Amino acid sequence: MKITLSGCVLAAVMSVGSFGAAQAADCKVGIAMYTLGAPYFAAQVAAAEDQAKKAGCEVTSADGQNDMAKQIADVEDMVAKGVNLLILNPRDPEGLVAAADAATTAGVKVVVMDSSISTKANVITQVRSSNDQNGYLVGQWLAKAMQGKPMRIILLSGDKGNEVGRDRRLGVFKGLVEGQLVNEGKVSFEVVGQGWGGWAHEGGLAAMEDLLTAHPDANVVLGENDSMVLGAMKALEAQGKTDVLALAAADGQKEALALIKDGKYGATGLNDPDLVARTAVDIGLKAVKGELPDNFPKLNLTTPDVITKDNVDKYYRADAVF
Repeated sequence: MKITLSGCVLAAVMSVGSFGAAQAADCKVGIAMYTLGAPYFAAQVAAAEDQAKKAGCEVTSADGQNDMAKQIADVEDMVAKGVNLLILNPRDPEGLVAAADAATTAGVKVVVMDSSISTKANVITQVRSSNDQNGYLVGQWLAKAMQGKPMRIILLSGDKGNEVGRDRRLGVFKGLVEGQLVNEGKVSFEVVGQGWGGWAHEGGLAAMEDLLTAHPDANVVLGENDSMVLGAMKALEAQGKTDVLALAAADGQKEALALIKDGKYGATGLNDPDLVARTAVDIGLKAVKGELPDNFPKLNLTTPDVITKDNVDKYYRADAVF
């Protein structure tokens, strides 16, 4: 799969083999994840570790276990151990600012990937997919797919206060509103309930079971990632519900793509954990070498897309980690 990045990002992303033997010997990379509780995050940390090791760096990784205090402690531990590059997927956009700033003050180059951090934070840059634009494209697709039909939506969200989830769901709703206005000249849909699935398959299953009991007439399940929706589909199967449209604002998990190919899953937004992670590491190594331009952008987004049955073959890889 090939995704085009902006020219400034392409200029900054170096080949891992060019880091240099002397510098690689002193290269210590810390990867602080806020959770590994979903396949997306496991694939992301694996890609970041692989990219750093290919550059000859010593790598330390930590799972914050969805606990902000633990993730802050993980970051502090990595700084104390002398990492010179920190790849940070923050649990909370405000809560990790102090830890990121302290790392930068200690001379560590900090690159944030995937989840966002406050613009107040002193970091090199943030690398992620465009949650808003992926969601917008998914929302437009949903408007067309359900044109002329009432929509009673069950919404499966990740964690309360998480900006990624907020941007994804609001992006979908923005695209849905615009799509309905264009297609029907009016806006009409209802979110009958919101559940919190913690981004995981099991969380999506549990939340969906509760929401289906309360809203048995729901006909759309929208998740902020594929893992929760895949879990929700188990709840639908258990109740024999075959007329509920399932879709996600983002990820492109291979199990979801396989179901899209079979016509059993509506759509998902493109969010490649491998690309995001490797790009973050490459930019970070460039920063360690002092080779980033002074005006390097503080936000770098991959190109958005909505994956449907029409284009799924472009993205599906049976051997993908995620």
